[in-house]
Amino acid sequence: MSTGPTAPVPASKRLPRRLTQLYGGLLLYGASSALLVRSGLGLEPWNVLHQGLAERTGVSMGVVLTVVGALVLLLWIPLRQRPGLGTVSNVLVIGAAMDATLAGVPDAHGWAARGAFLVAGIVLNGAATGLYIATRFGPGPRDGLMTGLNRRTGASVRLVRTAVEITVVATGFALGGTVGVGTLLYAVTIGPLAQLFLRVFAVPAASGGSTVVAGGQPRAAILRR
Repeated sequence: MSTGPTAPVPASKRLPRRLTQLYGGLLLYGASSALLVRSGLGLEPWNVLHQGLAERTGVSMGVVLTVVGALVLLLWIPLRQRPGLGTVSNVLVIGAAMDATLAGVPDAHGWAARGAFLVAGIVLNGAATGLYIATRFGPGPRDGLMTGLNRRTGASVRLVRTAVEITVVATGFALGGTVGVGTLLYAVTIGPLAQLFLRVFAVPAASGGSTVVAGGQPRAAILRR
């Protein structure tokens, strides 16, 4: 029995799924980042900075993440970047989700538990990235900074991202943030994981026959908080 072409998905049905993926992804991102904190084996680049600032200021890591995200968003103005719903939600949701998870999950003890937290944190972080970027509600503030600098300077996204992340890691480490094997493992695995989950969580397009996934720039500068 043959089947016809895939019927278009009405926008009214796509929007609830996109919103669910957006906020589910952002909540999962904050929770997965908290697991990396509890592993004690190293954080993703931007969270090294956030943890270092939290250590110095006495403010929770989630609040620091939110404040830094808002400050980075201000840098979009001279770069002529336009935020979307996902951009603003990124600033508001991830930090709160991180703090809530940190409040409920204790530090891991023993190498087995720490390793489990590390692996779970990285894999769930990749899933979270795929969930929210596939909705195309706008990149995170740090992604937008990288792609904006790419457009204004002409430097490659790879070069801009590397320079920015080396700077935030070095600064965060100097402030007391945790750099370790987890930082390296995250760096080499998050790209392939995010690409995989972008395909898994792609939202069917309204025109049928294709899917809504992140465009070239968001995929090239996959979110690093």
